[in-house]
Amino acid sequence: MFETIEPFSPYDRRRAVAVEGALGALNAAGVLSAADVHVARTLARVVGERDENAVLAAAFATRALRLSSVAVDLETLPEVIAEAVPDLSLPESSDWLAIVAASRLVTAGALVVDQGMVYLQRYHHQEVQVVDDLQARAALDPPVVDEAVLRAGLARIFPGDGYAEQRAAADVVARSRTSIITGGPGTGKTTTVAGVLALLAEQAAAAGERPLRVGLAAPTGKAAARMKVAVSRALTEILDRTPDPATRRVIEPLDEVEPMTLHRLLGWRRDSRTRFRHHRTNRLPHDVVLVDEASMVSLTHMARLLEALRPTARLILVGDADQLVSVDAGAVLADLVAGVDGWDDSPVALTRLRTVHRFGATIGALAEALRVGDADAVVAALSAGSDDVEWVADADPIPVLRPILTRHARAVLEAARAGDDSTAMRAVNAHRLLCAHRNGPFGVHTWNRHTESWLGDDTGLTFYDPMYVGRPLLVTANDYATGVFNGDTGVIVASVRPDGTPVRMAVIEGATGLQRFAPSRLGDIETMHAMTIHKAQGSQAKEITVLLPDADSPLLTRELFYTAVTRAEERVRIVGSEAVIRAAVSRRVVRASGLRQRLREGQGL
Repeated sequence: MFETIEPFSPYDRRRAVAVEGALGALNAAGVLSAADVHVARTLARVVGERDENAVLAAAFATRALRLSSVAVDLETLPEVIAEAVPDLSLPESSDWLAIVAASRLVTAGALVVDQGMVYLQRYHHQEVQVVDDLQARAALDPPVVDEAVLRAGLARIFPGDGYAEQRAAADVVARSRTSIITGGPGTGKTTTVAGVLALLAEQAAAAGERPLRVGLAAPTGKAAARMKVAVSRALTEILDRTPDPATRRVIEPLDEVEPMTLHRLLGWRRDSRTRFRHHRTNRLPHDVVLVDEASMVSLTHMARLLEALRPTARLILVGDADQLVSVDAGAVLADLVAGVDGWDDSPVALTRLRTVHRFGATIGALAEALRVGDADAVVAALSAGSDDVEWVADADPIPVLRPILTRHARAVLEAARAGDDSTAMRAVNAHRLLCAHRNGPFGVHTWNRHTESWLGDDTGLTFYDPMYVGRPLLVTANDYATGVFNGDTGVIVASVRPDGTPVRMAVIEGATGLQRFAPSRLGDIETMHAMTIHKAQGSQAKEITVLLPDADSPLLTRELFYTAVTRAEERVRIVGSEAVIRAAVSRRVVRASGLRQRLREGQGL
């Protein structure tokens, strides 16, 4: 499927004014945006490039980034461009690539031709840098391990057959400088992570070293908050199995480590969105850096993280390689897993967890069927009639969803009006309506309006004030002044000042727990009766309702469907026809990238 911009008027800002030739035709057809066109023309003007085909390749390289690919494969373009603009004449892909390679755009360094693709220079540099840094780390001597201490720790922390997978994974990670722990939700990734941290702390103590300096990070504040709760719970269980007082004193400080966003770990700078305070000449101080929800990490942020690590520091990436990839350019975790899977001599030690411990049987079967792409098994799981999976195939789902969404919104409202922060947030987290789109009939904005309208009908209240009591909130940008981060959730609650004056407060649940703010202190927030599946990554709810879009939506993919389903802790409701479901299972997220091939080439393939 070739993604295009929805139809727009001649006066739309996405329309490039007074641009002729192929660039103008492709912009008018919605294939290229005005930004794609103007970036390419600016680059051409700076370097003196006059060949239209080379400039067109630059526009498509820019478009690739807009669509979250790292580069553009010109072989994929001629056939699909012909569908959008039938009369447009383009060279054969091999000839086109040769034209670009000989162009001034490449000579001047604005574009790079490599791996059979065209890159903007910055992203080619980042991709090469990631592989070079991983290989440099792999070339170092492996960490020294006290075998007796490790064997004793593995047996105590991961006892019996029930922990066999986690024990084997922890053994590999404890011996590695760079490692990945991948697996679906409920496979015990957090249990493994906590155990690995305990094992490494014991190794440091056995070697007579100072206590480990550990950095825990996640792409969003919500994911960091979840990591804190989950790791703390797992460490408590480990301590319960650790009777020796000296060993307990080694492990206990790990519970004091506060997870943070990756931006905060690297050191946010006001003057740059892609550069941080920590880099090659100002390294992170940590002995171990662990990044959860690593599937959401972009190529740029992975490059910045690797360059900020001390060479001897351990890096542990944790995530589900089958989930949706980062919103920004790249699919780093998926590329790393694919690039090193099955190879013993690789720059990254890969461990997989496969046994699901969390879901009910039907949700687990549905998630596994989606992961492997078995459409018949997906339909069978949806049709099983179980308590934990419901399928709404009605052409008009409103009669089914209205009472569910109204009931949930009313529970949030009642707790918020009572000023009960904890109960209000539990109500917010009891249910999520997940949408693929932000706009349109299947979009977040439409269903937020529906829910507010139905709640008004049910209660007799009006919600004209944007900061109404009971409004569920989603933070959409990092705010380092308040410590509120993208992905944090919250709710507006009723409160009173010391003098008895009624006021409203925003309760936000982030990495440090519940915080209260005056609503005016919050910047980028949205109503969260519904949220996008992309925004839901790194979070969970007891009950999930997934509203799938039409079959022709370019966002409808297996990864999107899988990510939505695996946000559920106890129950999931799928809204969509069988045709839509089969279309979703058949489509994969495809991002042009040379990362996995570079990794394989580095292993002599």
